[in-house]
Amino acid sequence: MSCRYRSLVVAGAMSVFAAGWGSQARAQVTSREGIALQNQIQQLSQQLSQLQAAGGGNAVAAPAPAPSGSGGNGDLTAQLLDRVSQLESQVRDMRGELDQLTNEVHTQNAALSKKIDDMQFAAQNGGGASPPAAAGPVSAPAPSTDKTKTALELLKDGQGALRAGDYATAQSDAQQALKTAKTQQGRMDSQFLLAQSLAGQKRYQDSALAYYDAYKRLPRSPRAPEALLGVSASMLALGDKKSACEALNQLKADFPSPASRVKAAAASFRARAGCH
Repeated sequence: MSCRYRSLVVAGAMSVFAAGWGSQARAQVTSREGIALQNQIQQLSQQLSQLQAAGGGNAVAAPAPAPSGSGGNGDLTAQLLDRVSQLESQVRDMRGELDQLTNEVHTQNAALSKKIDDMQFAAQNGGGASPPAAAGPVSAPAPSTDKTKTALELLKDGQGALRAGDYATAQSDAQQALKTAKTQQGRMDSQFLLAQSLAGQKRYQDSALAYYDAYKRLPRSPRAPEALLGVSASMLALGDKKSACEALNQLKADFPSPASRVKAAAASFRARAGCH
């Protein structure tokens, strides 16, 4: 082999081994590095093809006493070709890992965006307090009858549905009563019934807001302590012990001597929430 070709082979080998060890030393490889490595492999493959062509011609023209030199060139060429094959395999592996990481990032971003949207939707309570799809057909059969009912009648029917476990009907009656109630106490009772119906459906975020709205309507009414208890119970159901304790502290501040059943319930909730 001529000096020019031998220099070419040595330089190519050094470049290949440097690229191979460099890629193994780094934990992550960018797509630009992968492309550069692939280009280097292609260039080296072309050089080896030229080397093989030149080496093949020399082998034919070489005299018989020089088989060792020709064999050495062939071994070196085979080693370089094997190294090229290994590097191509590494490139494929790196591309596969990069694609997998990209897919995982996209999946995590999509899940995080959905969770944020759900939390914002619940916090705004714009559509969260609306009745679920199953609640529509319940109030639909007799719209004309509902229109003629008074708020007191709606409250009575809603409380009966609540006791029967028909929480969707109780919610519908409570919402209708809220629209037709003439007095502040009537609206307070309607709001409290709405909160109870939402809690029965395990919509604790909405029920906590509804209970708190009931408390704010008449913060000194006899039902206000029960509304604060409802806020605390809903927060406990959501696992928010801090908010549950805040509601109980508000109850203690507003009503230092509540009814015995309210006091017993508050003590139970305090123990569950670990309030200080």
